[in-house]
Amino acid sequence: NCLTMAWRLFKNLSEEQQRYEKQLIFEHPAFVKLCQQLLRDARRMTRGDLVFSLHAVVHLGVPQNTLLVQTLVRVCQEKLNQLDNRCISVLATTLAGMDKDKNVSALQAGLQLLVEQRISGIRDIFILQNLMKCLGKDAPVFLKKKLEMAVLREIDGLTFPNALRMFLALAAMNYCSLPILNACSKKIQENVHDAPFRQLIFILEACHSLQYRNVKLFSALADYVNSTAYLWDKRQIILFLSACETLGFQPRELLDIFTEKVTEDPEFLNLKNLLIVLRVCSRLNYVPRVQKHLFIETLHSCLNKCLPQISNTELLKAVYSLGILGYLPHHALDVLLQKDSKDELVLSDDLKEQNAVMLRCVKTCMELDSPSFTKPAFVLTENLSSLVCLNLRKAREALIELLGGENMFRQNVRLPYKYHIDFEIIMDSDRKKVLPIAAADDHPDSSVQRLAFLFAPMSAFCLGTTHPQGKLAMKKRHLSKLGYHVILIQNKKFQEMTNEDAVEFLKGKIYSEDAFSFPEATVQDNN
Repeated sequence: NCLTMAWRLFKNLSEEQQRYEKQLIFEHPAFVKLCQQLLRDARRMTRGDLVFSLHAVVHLGVPQNTLLVQTLVRVCQEKLNQLDNRCISVLATTLAGMDKDKNVSALQAGLQLLVEQRISGIRDIFILQNLMKCLGKDAPVFLKKKLEMAVLREIDGLTFPNALRMFLALAAMNYCSLPILNACSKKIQENVHDAPFRQLIFILEACHSLQYRNVKLFSALADYVNSTAYLWDKRQIILFLSACETLGFQPRELLDIFTEKVTEDPEFLNLKNLLIVLRVCSRLNYVPRVQKHLFIETLHSCLNKCLPQISNTELLKAVYSLGILGYLPHHALDVLLQKDSKDELVLSDDLKEQNAVMLRCVKTCMELDSPSFTKPAFVLTENLSSLVCLNLRKAREALIELLGGENMFRQNVRLPYKYHIDFEIIMDSDRKKVLPIAAADDHPDSSVQRLAFLFAPMSAFCLGTTHPQGKLAMKKRHLSKLGYHVILIQNKKFQEMTNEDAVEFLKGKIYSEDAFSFPEATVQDNN
């Protein structure tokens, strides 16, 4: 009782207070005597006192390799079959926070066998959640399935706190149960105003680790943060936006409010926060509708202030992010190129390739996004292969049926700057008819219009939208600079069409007016 009460008081303190109190507790002579008594009496304790004592000792910070903790773990193993469901839940919670060693692993293995035997009789969702966290991702699939079925039996009694914890339990087990997640998502959407801010981050992180995508849930969380933005610190909003970015979800209204805060008070943007903001905006292809130049210039100014303390990799990432948005930060760019000329950007093998790709992208942006760049009179292209990958065969067959033959388009085309397009079509200047590829070579580029078809995966777009993410938007912008009218198509949705619908869809893309109007959500005109 003394240990449990100490833990209950201890856990409600701030981190700084906990460090101070922990030192006082460990130095107190009565605590030493209490631990010695616990060590002597461990095998005579009741099952409840045993597991609660282990829980309190571990969470108060007594080192795991001490004789006291190891003895309690071994005694729990000896009395495992005597534990009721409540004691199993407490023990599972304790083990979930402990490092793996010989005794802990043995106890977890025994607990797993016990759960297999008793799972049909466990009716408490809270206990099931604790077991899921303890057994973790190493639990066998059949046991994960049994735990899922046990939760689904009690899902009608799901409370809001349980719904929040269930996301973390499933993430700990690395098991994406759509029926459970959908039920929890619905409960969270109904009660989102009761969720602590930190829990919102945990939910998004769990969704990322489980690869669970629920636009309605993400929108509800973003709308809540947006409507209460005045309550949150700007750093909290940055954390939320960063979690959204990992999911490829763009909370547009919240971003609009946040960019206003940035332009009004940029002083909070230290290097760490600045890099997060740049990453979020570039990945989600976001610039504000109003005061976009002021926002980008604010980020640019903050980057210049951070240059004396920034590492080479961080500098490259910052310039790369601004480049994706179509902006060239001249001073930072000069510093980066100086480092590149001295081979100071060469890193370990695990980062070498990634950095090389980013640097090549920056140099491409320097050339194509420069105000002095003009559309070339002729673009050198190359057919990589006549073979079409499986997920583009439907598009190829639809184009053959629509245009009358393979000679009316090119496929798998490589362009300068290591760009690649899936299909190329050439039309007359009035966009009335498609020209054969061979005949098009006789026409100067000024008298024809080139269409580039990009069949992109859903992951290349912001979640639940047709808004391209940063890399795809940059590619579209650069192909436009090279003289192409770019048509972006979500390949998954295209594959779901019937053959007839696919032909009509492509016909509309080729001949409609919309296919030739491409507003750019970039700041390149400010370079």
